[in-house]
Amino acid sequence: MNTFGRILRISVFGESHGGAVGSTLDGVPPGIPLSEADLLPDLQRRKSGATGTTPRQEPDLPKIVTGVFQGHTTGAPLTILFENTNTRSRDYRQFVESPRPGHADFVAQRKYGGFQDYTGGGHFSGRVTLGVVAAGAIAKKILAPATITSEVLEIGGQKDYAEVLAAAVEAHDSLGGIIQIRVDGLPVGLGEPFFDSAEARLAHAVFSVPATRGIEFGTGFPAARMKGSEHNDPIVDAQGTTATNHAGGINGGITNGNPVVFRVAVKPTSSIGRPQQTMNFAQGGVQEMLVEGRHDSCIALRIPPVLEAVTALVLADLKLVAQGTAPFAPAGE
Repeated sequence: MNTFGRILRISVFGESHGGAVGSTLDGVPPGIPLSEADLLPDLQRRKSGATGTTPRQEPDLPKIVTGVFQGHTTGAPLTILFENTNTRSRDYRQFVESPRPGHADFVAQRKYGGFQDYTGGGHFSGRVTLGVVAAGAIAKKILAPATITSEVLEIGGQKDYAEVLAAAVEAHDSLGGIIQIRVDGLPVGLGEPFFDSAEARLAHAVFSVPATRGIEFGTGFPAARMKGSEHNDPIVDAQGTTATNHAGGINGGITNGNPVVFRVAVKPTSSIGRPQQTMNFAQGGVQEMLVEGRHDSCIALRIPPVLEAVTALVLADLKLVAQGTAPFAPAGE
């Protein structure tokens, strides 16, 4: 449910307007140099403040409460905690009776029978990804020397998106976007067919990130319109380097040593400051509602470090799995 991974296992906890959010990362090898300051660069990239992001400001300062001793990981479960300090739970009371279109309000009410924490979206909120980003920063250390980078390819269908983003903010509407992730320096051999293929695990983790609507590796959907002679990647050296990378760095569910490249479609933020129609379950009819509160006009702007984090968690886990399944080498070889 809230836990993912085979050897490197992350568990997330907390609610948007509860006392805290965070994560526990189990399976971290001992001896990795680690401090709370090491987590700050990725956490800072996730913070709001830019045009199109929520005005809610939180310090987002991590507190490592277990798993680190004298500046190094111990091998025990590592827990990272973030206190919630800036909440306005009154903004969300109306959504119990009138669930917001596009949100988890309705399904959460039905699934949990009213016992769920609905404030700020509760456990369904994107704020829960804070613990994921922190854990991902640790996973990047395990994955080194491989590196992960992200790029916003477009917002609202535009590569130069400042104008359309400003217009959406002015209209109290929202926009989606497309993010590209690239991983360089991976070895050949990460991925465990069949159900734990590299693509399967990455897709699983990516779709766990709120607002994800699609993923494509390498050439992606355009591959369906290509010929095999066009799509196949010629191998050009003994290391497996390919002349093209239509496969996105993965063959047969296993990394092939070339850059792993995939793109993620992110939906427009569901909370918008425009009138919408929804069912009022207390009154028994459809009515107009207006979502108030503090929300992102484009969550795609803050999601890149989250996608990097889940990518690091998956690939670091697969790296640890591969180390345990390496072919036996007789003594002296």
